[in-house]
Amino acid sequence: MNVEQIYKDAGALLEGHFVLSSGNHSNRYLQSAKVLEDPQRAQMLAEELAEQIRSSGLPVDTVCAPALGGVLAGYELARALGVRSIFVERKGGTMELRRGFEVRSGERIVVCEDIITTGGSAMEAAEVLAELGADVIAFAALANRGFCQRQGTITDAKPECKLPREVPLFALADFEFAMYAPDTCPLCAEGSKAIKPGSRGN
Repeated sequence: MNVEQIYKDAGALLEGHFVLSSGNHSNRYLQSAKVLEDPQRAQMLAEELAEQIRSSGLPVDTVCAPALGGVLAGYELARALGVRSIFVERKGGTMELRRGFEVRSGERIVVCEDIITTGGSAMEAAEVLAELGADVIAFAALANRGFCQRQGTITDAKPECKLPREVPLFALADFEFAMYAPDTCPLCAEGSKAIKPGSRGN
C-alpha cells in the first residue's frame, strides 16, 4: 500500500509553511481529515492497520483515540478489529474520559491517532487510561512523522519521541518532514507567514 500516494490523491499532503500542533514549523503538513472523509478509503487504511496488530498477536479489547483528530481513525480501527471504540477529550486543557465511557482494570487498549508526531497527545490519553487501571498495550496511527519508531522498521526513535520504547507503535508509513523551531525557521527568515491548518487552537 502506497500511503503517501493515498494522501497525495486525497489532497492531504500539503506543501507550504505550516505551524504544527507542537508549535514548530514545517514545509509539509499531513491533513488526515481529507483522507478520512472518504469512508471506503478510511476503511481500507484501518483494515491494513488492523492486520498489522492482529499479526503481532496482541489481544485487544478496546481502541481509544484522543479527540478530535484521532476519533475517526480510532473508530475505523476498532471496527476493523471488532472491538469497541472510545475517546478522550480535553476539558480545561486536560485530557479526560467523559460522555459515560468507562474502562475496567486490566482492559487491553490500543491508543490510536490519525498522525503520530512526537506522541504527546497519545501519551496524555495513555496516562488517563492507566490511571483508571487499563493496560495500554500499543499505540497506532495511520501515519508516523518519523520521531517515534514504528513496528517493522529499524529506524531508532528520536529524542523528541514521547512514547515509551517498550510499547509498540503500529503505523502504515513514515513521513519524515523538516521541522523548525519558530525562532530558527528558514521559511520565516525568508518572510513567509506560517499557517495552522489543523484543528487544535484554531
